[in-house]
Amino acid sequence: MKTYYDTYHFQWREWLRFTAECAGICVGINYLFYKSLWAFAVMIPLPFLLYRWKKQTYIRERKKQLDYQFKDVLYSLDVALQAGYSMETSVICCIQDLEKLHPKNADILRELRYMETQMRLSVPLETLFLDLAERSQLEDIENFAAVLATAKRAGGDLSKIVQKTARMLTEKIEVRKEIEATVAAKKMEQVIMSMMPFGIILYMQLTSPGFLQILYGNLFGIITMSVCLGIYFFAYWMGCRIVDIEV
Repeated sequence: MKTYYDTYHFQWREWLRFTAECAGICVGINYLFYKSLWAFAVMIPLPFLLYRWKKQTYIRERKKQLDYQFKDVLYSLDVALQAGYSMETSVICCIQDLEKLHPKNADILRELRYMETQMRLSVPLETLFLDLAERSQLEDIENFAAVLATAKRAGGDLSKIVQKTARMLTEKIEVRKEIEATVAAKKMEQVIMSMMPFGIILYMQLTSPGFLQILYGNLFGIITMSVCLGIYFFAYWMGCRIVDIEV
């Protein structure tokens, strides 16, 4: 079956983990900011927002892994084409190479096996790459598929064209990986800083319970804590956007 990478279906273990995370977040927010059972009624939309955010995170991570796996495909294609293989044979050789690097259920291996099956049914290779580009919505795959389709249609030295394109895209993906490795520490700092406000409030509640008591159980306190919570979520969103660098 074809995989559409813009959608994601949770497995039962992921549902259990997501449910536990939602429950923990709701209980934590209620304990730190409201201390009221009525707050749970206000937080009903929160699990749906978290579900949408979690789903988008899974989709983004899966597409990123597919993009990195596609780099190995480009490298293997480059080597096979230099050895004199045809484009179709090179794709089949990729399967053997990538089986040594990735798990057997990796997305890229499933896609390559699907291509091999379709090529036996006389489906053009460029059509298969264009289909993968449409389903994955990844710029690197789209660029490679477009170059391959144009080279097949216009003629010329297909091997050199594909080799040059593969090398350029491989370098681009390598640069992206280097950038992510560079900002990995900053992302961890951003996560730690995001937890600091909750840690401060929890510390004050445990060490000086009466200090924040005026903020609970009254309208002024509810409004104040809600504004603080809103500012926190906005700051967290901005922090995620800042460390999310695209190439």
